[in-house]
Amino acid sequence: MPTPPRTPRPPRTPGTAGRPPVPRRGGPAPARRPRRRPRWGMRTATALSVVVLAAAGIGHAVVTGLDTGITRVDPFKDMKNRPQAGTGMNVLVVGTDGRDRITPEEKGKYRLGGAPCHCTDTVLLVHISEDRDRASVVSLPRDSYAELPEHTDQNSGEKHRAHPVKLNAAYAEGGPALTVRTVEAMTRVKIDHYLEVDFTSFMRTVDAVGGVQICTPKPVKDAYTGLDLAAGTHELDGGQALQYVRSRHIDGAADIGRMQRQQRFLAALVDRLTSGGVLFNPVRFREVATTLLGSVRADEGFGTDQLLALSKAMRGFTPASSEFVSVPVGDVDFPVKGIGSTVKWDAARAQRLFAAVREDRPLAAPRSAAAPERKPRAVVVDVAPEDIRVQVYNGTRTNGLGRKADDALRGAGFDTTRQPQTASGPERARTLVEYDPGWDRSARSVAAALPGAELKAVPGRGGTLRVTVGADFRGVTAVRTEAAPARGPFEAVTGDQVVCP
Repeated sequence: MPTPPRTPRPPRTPGTAGRPPVPRRGGPAPARRPRRRPRWGMRTATALSVVVLAAAGIGHAVVTGLDTGITRVDPFKDMKNRPQAGTGMNVLVVGTDGRDRITPEEKGKYRLGGAPCHCTDTVLLVHISEDRDRASVVSLPRDSYAELPEHTDQNSGEKHRAHPVKLNAAYAEGGPALTVRTVEAMTRVKIDHYLEVDFTSFMRTVDAVGGVQICTPKPVKDAYTGLDLAAGTHELDGGQALQYVRSRHIDGAADIGRMQRQQRFLAALVDRLTSGGVLFNPVRFREVATTLLGSVRADEGFGTDQLLALSKAMRGFTPASSEFVSVPVGDVDFPVKGIGSTVKWDAARAQRLFAAVREDRPLAAPRSAAAPERKPRAVVVDVAPEDIRVQVYNGTRTNGLGRKADDALRGAGFDTTRQPQTASGPERARTLVEYDPGWDRSARSVAAALPGAELKAVPGRGGTLRVTVGADFRGVTAVRTEAAPARGPFEAVTGDQVVCP
């Protein structure tokens, strides 16, 4: 990409240096200034579901005729000097604002006020591998700095020379065709198909599949979207799902937290589609597909033949087959004269990411060759194990059980004393976790790692939790926080890493 003109940024107010110590209490750690990440849009789950539905083992009789409800567009008209085709299939998925088609009651209930705009708030590049065993979803921030190629404005008819804009302006000025041209110029990835979805698609499709299961270890509430979920597992309908993926005022994580919630939602949707009988029940599949495709715009080349070809190839698609990543960003607040604040990509890392897409390489970190292909899922907890101090006691007459439990807890990330003791009193049948009431959230994290353990509040216990191992001890379950970092060079995660355990 060309180097854009940069507007000088006003001087920043100096802050205090140093990093505060991490407390051992069960309460939240001192607030850290979150690193802003690109925003995922509101309709990403529906967008991906188009591809996933197409990838199921569906017969020709069921698929035939489904494409008749799709509104057609021509995003490739008169395109020249396109990138060379890579391996696999690339679908550009665009999420648009369709609140004008939602009822007044839904607008009020799900906080969807305001006038609709002819714009995009989601741009996704979905890559289907050549062997049809993997789907890679790359989020392109809508505020990304971009340079529109020379074009004619679709609204005014005015001819424009190449000029800098935010990425979502490509749709406003030139619709699908200009959006495809701009994305291809930025990524050097050739787009094979174009899909466009909106609010209506999202809500109706989630309802058609019977809702999606989401779990949260703590209450989540956002006054802006109306989201209000207690801690636990929830079945979200279409409207609630829309609130969930839009929310960014839940905690200090802002867009980072929203991106993680959207990843979990996408993975949960794939899980519901592939394990809930939707894809292999012709009646349910046709209902879901008709609901979705009836409010989708796509290129002429995306039709029955493409749906059938994918269905034959991707019969084993699961959440583990999907991976999610956002374009590496170098500056989340890059000011440009006449445009405002934009998101500037990390050019070198972004180039490596899109090279991997062109070459059909996985974006997530490979699994260890020595480990099983499917590792046990970690239970999501509120406090990270490394922030919890634990003293282990052996409450049985089994020699070495205290040491075994200490080693297992430390292996799971807990900060154990490494000096297990022998408990006094009668032998315990059930493992006991004792904690000061001020460390109750930490205690719940320990209990999650020790399924079946008894919790007991002991005022004055202090910051070190006491675990007395009982005869029921069978090992330690892996735990992690919601903000567990992604692995690999592109910080990608696979769907099975983020769905509910």
